[in-house]
Amino acid sequence: MSVGSGCITAIPGVAPQPRAGLLGGVFLQVAAARPRAGRCRATQHGRVRLGGCVVARAGAAETPVAGAGEDAGAVLSEKFPLRRCQTVEGKAWVRVDAEPDGDGKCKVVVGCDVAGKWILHWGVSYDGEHGSKWDQPPSEMRPAGSVPVKDYAIETPLETLPNSEGRYEVQIKFDKDTPIAAINFVLKEEETGAWFQHKGRDFRIPLSGSFDGGVPFGANQDIGVWPGDLGHLKKHEGSNAQPQETIPGGTGLSGKHISGFYQEFQIIKSEYTQNFVTVTVKRDNKTHKRLVEFDTDIPGEVILHWGVCRDNNMTWEIPPEPHPPTTKIFRQKALQTLLQAKADGRGNSLSFLLDAEYSGLFFVLKLDEYTWLRNLDNGSDFFISLTRMEERGSIQDLGKVEPQKFDKPSQTDGIISDIRNLVVGLSSRRGQRAKNKVLQEDILQEIERLAAEAYSIFRSPTIDSVEASVDLDDPSIAKPACSGTGSGFEILCQGFNWESHKSGKWYVELGKKAKELSSLGFTIVWSPPPTDSVSPEGYMPRDLYNLNSRYGTMDELKELVKIFHEADIKVLGDAVLNHRCAQFQNNNGVWNIFGGRMNWDDRAVVADDPHFQGRGNKSSGDNFHAAPNIDHSQEFVRNDLKEWLCWMRKEVGYDGWRLDFVRGFWGGYVKDYLEASEPYFAVGEYWDSLSYTYGEMDYNQDAHRQRIVDWINATKGTAGAFDVTTKGILHAALERSEYWRLSDEKGKPPGVLGWWPSRVVTFIENHDTGSTQGHWRFPYGMELQGYAYILTHPGTPAVFYDHIFSHLQPEIAKFINIRQRQKIHCRSKIKILKAERSLYAAEIDEKLIMKIGSEHFEPSGPQNWIVAAEGQEYKIWEVSS
Repeated sequence: MSVGSGCITAIPGVAPQPRAGLLGGVFLQVAAARPRAGRCRATQHGRVRLGGCVVARAGAAETPVAGAGEDAGAVLSEKFPLRRCQTVEGKAWVRVDAEPDGDGKCKVVVGCDVAGKWILHWGVSYDGEHGSKWDQPPSEMRPAGSVPVKDYAIETPLETLPNSEGRYEVQIKFDKDTPIAAINFVLKEEETGAWFQHKGRDFRIPLSGSFDGGVPFGANQDIGVWPGDLGHLKKHEGSNAQPQETIPGGTGLSGKHISGFYQEFQIIKSEYTQNFVTVTVKRDNKTHKRLVEFDTDIPGEVILHWGVCRDNNMTWEIPPEPHPPTTKIFRQKALQTLLQAKADGRGNSLSFLLDAEYSGLFFVLKLDEYTWLRNLDNGSDFFISLTRMEERGSIQDLGKVEPQKFDKPSQTDGIISDIRNLVVGLSSRRGQRAKNKVLQEDILQEIERLAAEAYSIFRSPTIDSVEASVDLDDPSIAKPACSGTGSGFEILCQGFNWESHKSGKWYVELGKKAKELSSLGFTIVWSPPPTDSVSPEGYMPRDLYNLNSRYGTMDELKELVKIFHEADIKVLGDAVLNHRCAQFQNNNGVWNIFGGRMNWDDRAVVADDPHFQGRGNKSSGDNFHAAPNIDHSQEFVRNDLKEWLCWMRKEVGYDGWRLDFVRGFWGGYVKDYLEASEPYFAVGEYWDSLSYTYGEMDYNQDAHRQRIVDWINATKGTAGAFDVTTKGILHAALERSEYWRLSDEKGKPPGVLGWWPSRVVTFIENHDTGSTQGHWRFPYGMELQGYAYILTHPGTPAVFYDHIFSHLQPEIAKFINIRQRQKIHCRSKIKILKAERSLYAAEIDEKLIMKIGSEHFEPSGPQNWIVAAEGQEYKIWEVSS
């Protein structure tokens, strides 16, 4: 799916958890970006679930004074590293010098004044070409230092201008009568991995001819950002359907020349600063209390959000007064104390006395409303074990303190009892209408806190217990594990690309390929979004009951489904449930009133959507900024969507759903929709960035795949999810010859595939990452290695349309045939044999062995292995029958 964007903050490549806005331990809220900061979901004693992570939150009420201690003996001290994000604003510019210089050359100049290592990622389009596909420019047009990228682009570094402070430019020269119609580019900041765009799309500079595939500069000069190096994409769709203006002074795309012009664009870059906080705890011999001292080098206002616990129960509470000066109470659950600026101006510090009865101290540092600093080692709140200090009675390293161990059954019983008592209490008051909004919030927050605490007890970074290996029967008699998960033997084909809508008859064209796809072994086809849409690709839906789209009419869609059913292939509809474009404006001129059969008003729009003035509740996920985000907590919205999905199942004949942008709303709502519509198969697009450190992909991607697993868990396992983790790791492994990445620390596949294979759809390309968008294209020339991996491994593999109808088809068909012949399924057992620099090898179900990489490998053992498929840096063997 695609988004348009205004001026937003770049998300650099070091960010490990953009899902919740966690950037190296810093929580940010980012405007108009995917990924962006999550929405608050539940409090936990002064902590708030922010997009699935627990963080601290600011309070309000004031409290008085505090004390200090003297004659204290040092007992323990620890220095914690911190990483915080700062934004730097500047401008980028584009200038066209249309008059030839002394060498007879015209010139395009691109520059910016924000410090960094800037790269121009660019290509060209020629006269008469249609669409957005790039070509490489001729060699004489490439500036010095240019490097080709695959076969479609060039990367050229911007050079520092002489006698300037932090100004960078690159010049591209061309002939006046060039056959090139347009130069296309995006800016890339190499140190952070962030990409900067024009209104969420590639920059297009028309030069000559009748080019018909671009969006030239318009009146609003904002730069959008997508973190392409992070494995997350920002799809290119505008926020409205208005035609774009041509460049100033030019004759438009159909003209034969272009006048000179100059335009500037605001640009915002995020930079990371390393800091520290030191915590020292001393025994105060005068008062027999503990003196706690905080010291940090962070300048400016820093607030300590803190609490204590007793008896190692890990439950936040507030110590009694006196409290330190400038302390405020947060909802009777935590304290917030402003640190004092140090005399030398190099940061802030604080000290206060604490009674000896407490066993632990929790804290988080707050810099502003959206920025919280937590423990970089584990992503959790900082915790100081005061009990350990008393036991040892000497200086020690807090980082070496062993984690607290708890008796899970007894602790769980207590939590269950608390939740049960709350439910009983609420049930007894069912007939009463609570008028106190604060009271309502506190009750709900307490329920969510207890639920979060219970969840944290059982949450594990692996899901071994969920995926016990089982033997499935033949696919012809296998029954679905549950609604939405199919039989386990599915092989999916994405039946469209980014350009498919342009024919206007895609349903007819795709129907002609049904028999061929069936003969190749596909069991499911994913069809494009069917509804009326502001964008031609279908990802900006408007009237959901109007199924006449750029892909074809409703009758043609129904005929397509019928044809595929006759070919014994099931059909998934692409359901966009997160957002919807309005048909009418409210009194303020904002587009948030809907028409058609679902004639919702602005109560259907979330309250925290910054652009569309919704009157609903706050979002349960991440906002999509190009269209109103739907409030799924509204009963009338859920009822209408369930009715629509059931109508689509009955009227069109869809067998299931591909769910777009499921990061935007809670997975529990997805469960409701799937239970109502009872799909045979459903898969969600939960897409965010992998973990990077200073531009290098981290080996451990557990946090990334855990977020996908969390979403599947929220649906109660009724839907699967695309294995974005596996795709990203395959990129790094193949591009850099780092095949060791394909085994995690426990010797399992490192993606979601290694944790919950029956709920993942593996893929190497789709309409967003490949096609003419190409924002996260699979390593060129290595596609067959990728398919050799996903088509032999557990999970449900998906093949992209552009690949199956290309020169890759014979080998892909061979892989599918091997998979079906050996009855490899979504829960097949896998044993990784090799995961080295230039070699990965694995055995699946003791019936198949595969290897990818340049290093030689041959299977060994008592079985007689025969080669079933072989090609450039891949090989597959089967057991001889």
